[in-house]
Amino acid sequence: MSVMTTPANPKTVTGDPAPEPVLKRLANMQQVWILGVLLVIIVAFSAAAGDKFLSAGNFSLIAQNIAVWAVLGVGMTFVIITSGIDLSVGSVLVFSSVIAAKTMQAVGGDGWSTAFAGVLAALASGVLWGLLNGFLIAKAKIPALIVTLGSLSVALGLAQVVTGGIDIRSVPEVLTDFNIYVKVLGIPALPFVALIVVVLGGILLHKTRFGRYTYAVGSNELGARRVGINVDRHLILVYALSGAMAGLGAVLALAQFGTTTIAGQSLTNLNVIAAVVIGGTSIFGGEGSIFGTVIGLFIPAVLQAGFVIIGVESFWQGVAVGSVLVAAVYVDQSRRAAMLRGSARKPLLSFLTRR
Repeated sequence: MSVMTTPANPKTVTGDPAPEPVLKRLANMQQVWILGVLLVIIVAFSAAAGDKFLSAGNFSLIAQNIAVWAVLGVGMTFVIITSGIDLSVGSVLVFSSVIAAKTMQAVGGDGWSTAFAGVLAALASGVLWGLLNGFLIAKAKIPALIVTLGSLSVALGLAQVVTGGIDIRSVPEVLTDFNIYVKVLGIPALPFVALIVVVLGGILLHKTRFGRYTYAVGSNELGARRVGINVDRHLILVYALSGAMAGLGAVLALAQFGTTTIAGQSLTNLNVIAAVVIGGTSIFGGEGSIFGTVIGLFIPAVLQAGFVIIGVESFWQGVAVGSVLVAAVYVDQSRRAAMLRGSARKPLLSFLTRR
């Protein structure tokens, strides 16, 4: 007569891994590490500059700079999750601001109707650039790097042709007054406009079919096609969204500076892409979040403000942001390689423990 016994440790028999502790999962989140890096940067600048860095005016300036980048970052997050890239956002922002300023000049006046016409012109300009990028990438099968690099050059060149290289300063007063006089908690209104866009972008990415399709395309484009997703159409829409965000960013920039900034967006592409990747969106696609992008945005913004206050040349900002970007991509690549090794070992471990 045989007696059945229960294994003392079922996990040893089945090979099922133990649940990962919450603290360990948090420690592995890139957003947590980036938040730690941000705190170190803030402490360093606070020690070097004291009250100048910690002043309300400085944080207000940081918030305004982040406002434009945050809007661009929403569109860029979608693009990079699809394993694409959009190098043209800075130039499209410049071109859209020029089109908006020219439109408002033609309409005339300083009222909201004039400003509204400029907003529509900027959004339409950005969407058209995004549709062009998306069509060339999805239908013509030209790599996103090449398409958007070309758009970067063409859009900036056309902006200089239209203006003769001279910034347009005739922005309606209602637009600039909106940024100067409309304040919430002592902070100008632009950051709160960006906050609304970020929240809507997060809902679109994390709570809708469009967001699920975005992750699916970035994770496995062939698999997405096989389950019936119209990948080409989705990519066109994603790049159109990125262009629309560049158009909206142009409006915010006009409200902040009261002029087009033809020569002032040279680092915009780097700052936005760096913020998205630093915030945990994988450059290889299929992974990312709007929340992570918002965290990543503070790295270039705080570096920019801190360097100005302590008197370091602005050129070092590009060095610092680029270095952090390379480090973030290296961490992401190492993490993915570790996950692949782990997934390859699991079937073998399961087989051996069942023997």
